Amino acid sequence: MDGSTNGSQGQSPMLFQPLAIRGLTLKNRLVVPPMVHYRAEPGNTCGTFHVVHLGRYALGGFGLVFVEATGVEEIGLINEHDLGIWNDAQVESFKPLIAFMKRQGTAIGIQLAHGGRKSSSQTAMQGMGPLTEENLKAGDKIWQPVGPTAEPVAKGWLTPRQLTTEECRAMVGTWAKAARNAVAAGFDTIEIHTAHGYLLASFLSPVSNTRNDEYGGDRAGRMRLPLEIAEAVRREMPDTMPLFVRVSSVDGTQEGWNMDDTVVFARELKARGVDVIDCSSGGIAGAATAAQVPRSLGFQVPFAERVRNEADVTTMAVGIILEAQQAEAILQNGQADLIAIGRQSQFNPNIAQHWAHDLGINTRFEDWSPEYGWWLEKRIRTLEGFATPTGVVTRRG
Repeated sequence: MDGSTNGSQGQSPMLFQPLAIRGLTLKNRLVVPPMVHYRAEPGNTCGTFHVVHLGRYALGGFGLVFVEATGVEEIGLINEHDLGIWNDAQVESFKPLIAFMKRQGTAIGIQLAHGGRKSSSQTAMQGMGPLTEENLKAGDKIWQPVGPTAEPVAKGWLTPRQLTTEECRAMVGTWAKAARNAVAAGFDTIEIHTAHGYLLASFLSPVSNTRNDEYGGDRAGRMRLPLEIAEAVRREMPDTMPLFVRVSSVDGTQEGWNMDDTVVFARELKARGVDVIDCSSGGIAGAATAAQVPRSLGFQVPFAERVRNEADVTTMAVGIILEAQQAEAILQNGQADLIAIGRQSQFNPNIAQHWAHDLGINTRFEDWSPEYGWWLEKRIRTLEGFATPTGVVTRRG
């Protein structure tokens, strides 16, 4: 689709049309997904780094920004430097961030997470693998993780303690409390992390869940804990508040979780009040998104498309979406309803504003924060028509 034609006719591209989900209306379809940065303050609280880091995306024009994977309990932290939301001090620490984001007209969500057998692991910068002797000598904290069984992620990873049946039931309450805390903090939406090999993903996958009680066995048994948690989280949320779930659409390993499983899971989630399925992949047997899934432009978009079509649920596409026209085509073709921009947003926090410009809207910087927009409009009037080594300056670049 030609964005400039859209703009000249006064019709906003789908990417920049509002989307209502329950009682929340997003100003556009661009989302910053959860990305862990290991910069929590003491007590696993939210501080200045996150206000500045996530605030850039609000100023940059995104419709929705998610706080990174946030631990529902201390033992469930992926790394000791992650955020948590199991106590009152943590709840209070999020409020300045939430207030800032909302003042910019950007919705803010939080991803609730439990690392499971991948807890007490390296940061991404360290390698996103098991802690090493060097890490421990440098002062990194180690603890025994928990999982569906006592099988580690892979050779060299910590051996988890198998959760008992009663502990699985109690885990539902742990997630419910975290959801209650997220609502109290003032978040606009919640996402449940059931992807990338962390606790709930490890219960779903036959690769990691070989239990013989009610939380294992066939697909229905393996889905039981994530579905019970989804129900419990939904009960803690106002009816007007949307609920997202991030899934690994495929494990990317032989005999692992596959797309047929994901479609069934998505239908069950929708029946329990989940509004959006966030379609990622991988992570069951290694680093967060490690999988035998070939990387290419929009490589996970087909996952979102199939879930959207076969489970009749709103989906979010993520994974190597680099240009405005690519994102717009995904929406126009009915492959997804929301577009998540991860690492590309880190490269350019203003990408939402730039993509609006690319698609022929907001060419007078009218939707920029006025502290920026006024100066940029003045600048383009000064520069318009200037010759540069790459061409002539115009409003669209």
